[in-house]
Amino acid sequence: MANLTLTIDPDLLKRARMRALERDTSVNALVREYLERLGDPAEKPNPLEGFLALTELVHASSGPGGRTWTRDELYER
Repeated sequence: MANLTLTIDPDLLKRARMRALERDTSVNALVREYLERLGDPAEKPNPLEGFLALTELVHASSGPGGRTWTRDELYER
């Protein structure tokens, strides 16, 4: 196997390590899996997988208590 050296932002590496721990794997394994999929000509991109991967990077939520407003309140003028 060949070695690859990457230069990435420390915060990105921290987030990747946390994601890898959640999946009980390593950052190295995640990168290898990504590159294997990228290099497989038979692999067709799945738009839903791409969208879901992007949503994992977003830290938005309704807050700890959930929504505190109703639909009607949003449309009040």
